[in-house]
Parts: sequence; C-alpha cells; structure tokens
Amino acid sequence: MTWGAVIALSAGSYAFKLLGVIAGQRFSKRLASGTALLPAALFSALIIIMSISQDGSLVVDARLIGVGIGGLAVWKKMPFTLVVLIAMLSTAVIRLVV
Repeated sequence: MTWGAVIALSAGSYAFKLLGVIAGQRFSKRLASGTALLPAALFSALIIIMSISQDGSLVVDARLIGVGIGGLAVWKKMPFTLVVLIAMLSTAVIRLVV
C-alpha cells in the first residue's frame, strides 16, 4: 500500500467521522433500520469469505459443506449452540471421510 493510499483512507475516515458529528441527528432516524442490519451482514460476509477462499482462490471443501449444514440448522430455528456444534461435527466428519 502506498503512502498516498494511506493518506487518502485516513482523510476519508476523518471526513466520515466529521460528517457524523455535523449531521448525526438528522440522518440517524432515517438510517436506523438499515444500520441495525449491518452487523449481521458483515458477520455473514466474513463467514462466507473464510469458508470458500484460501490464499485468494475459490475452494470448495468440507468448510463450505459445514457452513451449508449450519445454515440449514439456522433455517430450522435450532438453538445457536446446536447450530455451531452441528456445523463443526459435519465438517469434521466430512474431513475424516474424504
């Protein structure tokens, strides 16, 4: 990363913080419904990136199948602890078999 990029990103970050201070209350009520969904969307994106990529390339292996089975468990409205255990167990079994 070049110094120009670092400076540009720093300036952009400062500008967004300044915009939030200046116009925070006017936009907060309109954007509240969308900002409530951001943590879930970011967490989902992180899980997908971690489960289908390795060294910058697309990989389909036991991790992706485990995430899919965990997704099915979420869809069936199972408790979160059980969802994690099912996803881990299914990934481990697939790695053991293959």
